Amino acid sequence: MSEKLYESVNELPSDEDLKPLFPGRTFISTVLDAVDSKDTMTGKMTGKYLQRAVMAGLFVGIFFTAFFYIVGQFASDPANPGLKLAGRVIAALTFGWALVLIYYTNSELLTSNMMVVTVGVYHKRLGWLHSLRILGLCLLGNLLGALIVAIILRFSSIISGPTMDQMLAAASTKTGYVMGGWHGIADLFVRGILCNFCINIAMLMVYNGKLSNDFTKCTIMVVAVFVFAFCGFEHSVADSALFLILGMYGKVNAWQAIATVAVAMLGNFVGGGILIGLNFATMNDERRYSPEALAE
Repeated sequence: MSEKLYESVNELPSDEDLKPLFPGRTFISTVLDAVDSKDTMTGKMTGKYLQRAVMAGLFVGIFFTAFFYIVGQFASDPANPGLKLAGRVIAALTFGWALVLIYYTNSELLTSNMMVVTVGVYHKRLGWLHSLRILGLCLLGNLLGALIVAIILRFSSIISGPTMDQMLAAASTKTGYVMGGWHGIADLFVRGILCNFCINIAMLMVYNGKLSNDFTKCTIMVVAVFVFAFCGFEHSVADSALFLILGMYGKVNAWQAIATVAVAMLGNFVGGGILIGLNFATMNDERRYSPEALAE
């Protein structure tokens, strides 16, 4: 291969020559460091890893509740559609801070981990079985965190009135996709793809080493979540939190909820794991172009 590309060893590219060709090397390096950390924690510190995942579930459950609370308050006047739109904008911006808190508290969120483990598998830092273990433990922790929020809320009056109305309407829309046949399932799947594409493109920007201040990082994460929340894209953990909260009131069909989350989760994996994780892992794979590889 090297003889076809270069006539002599002196013409082989240096590491400096490769930098502009593979600008995502910092992103890959940061993600692989995260992979090693998750590998260690899920093997030797499973309890600690679950605690981090529970924290992410708490953040998602609380801030998704705040989303519906804000929308409900602004939608209390049906004759003023502009007020309802303003409420949805504010609610989506508020929900975006859940991702910021998850990032800065080193909590573990399933959807962003889909990108991380895919990069780890591609670079052979993880096997598929171990990556599924990481995702499974993360999902378990996220659900436990959301369940804790649901139980706490059941003993308050927060989920009532317009907030409950908005949650019921959202749940009906979400389960309606899986009840609407293949067209509805495809719609839900696409919304899951777009949701996690938004989340993980934000995390890619945060991990790539080009952002020098926390304000910019926070802005990117909030805007990314705003897009998926405002447009009605589907996040499997947020949907789980919604269904668990409503389940405490006996107002959701369990099997429809499980099916909805499962389809959304598959879409999330495509959006975050394939379109971001695998895509950028292959795009920035410089191993076969390194001086050592070309010299062989």
